[in-house]
Amino acid sequence: MKKLTKSGHKLDPIDRALIVALHQNARTSIRALSREVGLSAPGCSERLKRLEMAGVICGFSVELGAEALGYALQALVRVKPLTGQFQEVELLLATMAECVVCYKITGDDSFVCHLYTDSVSHLDLTLQKIAPLADTNTSIIKTVDKKLPAL
Repeated sequence: MKKLTKSGHKLDPIDRALIVALHQNARTSIRALSREVGLSAPGCSERLKRLEMAGVICGFSVELGAEALGYALQALVRVKPLTGQFQEVELLLATMAECVVCYKITGDDSFVCHLYTDSVSHLDLTLQKIAPLADTNTSIIKTVDKKLPAL
């Protein structure tokens, strides 16, 4: 079993099954979840509350269809701020609408950003905003394969 919290509680097979089921569909009802994992609805609800309280489940969210919203192109951009420009780059990336996720990382680059744009020209314009402050290395995302969590 894997640790659930720092206090030593463990994830059991039912906890794992709940997490996998919610990862596949976060809108699944308590009743459907309880049937899937073999618990009563109140027992299932209590398990979910415990997982939330322990910080294992941090929230339930909506996954948007980027293409349906007009964003046909996604890219991962590694960003290496020029000397003395770290804070300016960090602020720019935080306020850039195209940047849906940004990781602050170690290594040669300081950030890896996931950008959504509607075209290659929109991507170029977005990168031009970063260019005066940082070097970038861009990879266009061809496909996205949603993986289940490794539990």
